[in-house]
Amino acid sequence: MSIDAFVLHLSKEKNYSPHTVLAYQNDVMAFADFCEDEHQLAELVEVQYPIIRNWIVNLVEAGLSNRSINRKMASLKAYYKFLQKTGLLDASPLAKHKALKTDKKVEIPFSEDEMRKILSQIPFGEDFEGARDRLIIEMLYTTGVRRAELVNLKLVNVDASQQTIKVLGKRNKERIVPLLDTTMGFLDQYLRYRNNLENIHEPTHLLLTKTGHKIYENLVYRIINKYLSMVSPKVKKSPHVLRHTFATHLLNNGADLNSVKELLGHSSLTSTQVYTHNSIAELKKVHLSAHPRNKNR
Repeated sequence: MSIDAFVLHLSKEKNYSPHTVLAYQNDVMAFADFCEDEHQLAELVEVQYPIIRNWIVNLVEAGLSNRSINRKMASLKAYYKFLQKTGLLDASPLAKHKALKTDKKVEIPFSEDEMRKILSQIPFGEDFEGARDRLIIEMLYTTGVRRAELVNLKLVNVDASQQTIKVLGKRNKERIVPLLDTTMGFLDQYLRYRNNLENIHEPTHLLLTKTGHKIYENLVYRIINKYLSMVSPKVKKSPHVLRHTFATHLLNNGADLNSVKELLGHSSLTSTQVYTHNSIAELKKVHLSAHPRNKNR
């Protein structure tokens, strides 16, 4: 079946994460079910664009957002591109499809003051979980790693002598990220507690639960939400916002875009440029406060 071959292609050739592969697979299979149930069409190579448009209408009526629908269309585009590549299809039925309009998603980073408060004033517990939680927040903010990258970080990925970590990013791309002295201090404190855990079930992983298992993504989200709620009224408090904050603060303090791109593990500058709007706002403040033509200084 071409869907199975497509899934194998995404996993083995494209090196997509299991989460991404599953999302693509689910989207294409949902479309295949729609074609069979609504149009009695079992072969996706026979699909014409009116059927795809009919599915879009169906998704809109089901209450899906334009952003979610666009994601499903991206999965279909990738599938039909795969069919073309393997010679099963001459032209994609989505060749002239245009994405639905979406509201621009603007994430508000945390301020430097909010980050200072959380890392210096919040009372973390003087135990294993307190040391771990503080290290998680510190690492997300000072390295800009993704939540999944942090969860999968192993002890061998930490080079204490060089003060760096080796991060395995999207599509299995490795990058080296430096650690600050403060991060090393929190890391040493956490490791002392970690070494005293009675039962460690997954010893290769750096960050563990109190029962000795590898931490999981939902736990990281809950930790971030819990502590950031103590210092910030912002609605969205997530690991990704900390990554956003990392990039914004670097740019605000003079880092060049290419360096931030490398630290974040982006494959192109286009992905990094979404973080520049806050830096531009900062530049405007400097411009207004410093330029002699501004009479309101």
